[in-house]
Amino acid sequence: MKYIDEYRRQDLAKGLAGRIRREAQETRRYHIMEFCGGHTHAIFRYGVQDLMPENVKFVHGPGCPVCVLPIGRIDGAMELAHKHDAILCTYGDMMRVPASKRKSLLKAKAEGADIRMVYSTQDALKIARDNQEREVVFFAIGFETTTPPTAVAIKQAQAEGLENFSVYCNHVLTPAAITHVLESPEVRELGTVAIDAFLGPSHVSSVIGSQPYEFFAEEFQRPVVIAGFEPLDVMQATLMAIRQLNEGRHEVENEYHRVVTRKGNTKAQALVAEVFELRRSFEWRGLGEVPYSALKLKEPFAAFDAERKFTLENRSVRDVKSCECPAILRGAKKPTDCKLFGKACTPDNPMGSCMVSSEGACAAYWTYRRFVEPATANAREEAVA
Repeated sequence: MKYIDEYRRQDLAKGLAGRIRREAQETRRYHIMEFCGGHTHAIFRYGVQDLMPENVKFVHGPGCPVCVLPIGRIDGAMELAHKHDAILCTYGDMMRVPASKRKSLLKAKAEGADIRMVYSTQDALKIARDNQEREVVFFAIGFETTTPPTAVAIKQAQAEGLENFSVYCNHVLTPAAITHVLESPEVRELGTVAIDAFLGPSHVSSVIGSQPYEFFAEEFQRPVVIAGFEPLDVMQATLMAIRQLNEGRHEVENEYHRVVTRKGNTKAQALVAEVFELRRSFEWRGLGEVPYSALKLKEPFAAFDAERKFTLENRSVRDVKSCECPAILRGAKKPTDCKLFGKACTPDNPMGSCMVSSEGACAAYWTYRRFVEPATANAREEAVA
């Protein structure tokens, strides 16, 4: 299959692993943060970390939109369903994320709240058309990838005069989060970690392009290599980052050139700019308040803003005691550093968002059994043989 099979070839993986081992200088260590949770799962699903030399380590970043949503925002969604009797439409990943008092949207649904899982914004619009006597709220989450479909839905609702439809907006922005990871003293309280380079997110970059990372790379002197989600994409991007570090460069490079361009999807960007504007600040789980890191609806679309329509209050809620999701999202700890992981916290009984989401680091460790025992040098050699 084009763009799949050729990016999973064992012979090419063996060649890339050999080049990485040869070019990774023995006298230094390389800490490369894969920002996106999709990269984290690819790394563990295909054993990419096991093919790396000992001095090349991946650091798991906050690039999971479900994971970084703070508890207070989930509480707000449940308030819409309970207090305001709205039909709440949400993507499936959000259903089981623990909120205050370990309640979740799934438990709220079991208690009688009308909460429905949807696959797209168009599903939510159809529910609004079919239930015009009820308020219908779409729980909008995600990075720049999922923001354009939300903008389309809002414009459609306005054009149709669909007054019972609104959006609870939780769309967040990638470049602001990367910056905050490196410079915020509040984040450093969760622990520090060396980050030498970044693997830039692929789907996000297909929308915003590679250009937004250029200032970041220059300002913080960290290489950024935009990588696809296949194992050979990740390995090639890692090699490109290592070469930059060896040569003392800090530039934006695009490994995922078959999809990502420097300018990105300008039509999608224009649509988002028409409907949304920046929030002054927004809370991220694990990062705290991050300035200008999220979006809200512009005034012409205020009628479709659930926060205004129902006068929701933003409130900050502490995470479950002993849950290390905040530090894991920061990259300061691994899932196996959490005392709850694999004991009180499992996919059947999640204590934090990192175990629930299909892009969460804890879910990756659990799914691909990364907590059983570390791979030995012999195992790595066998993997590429």
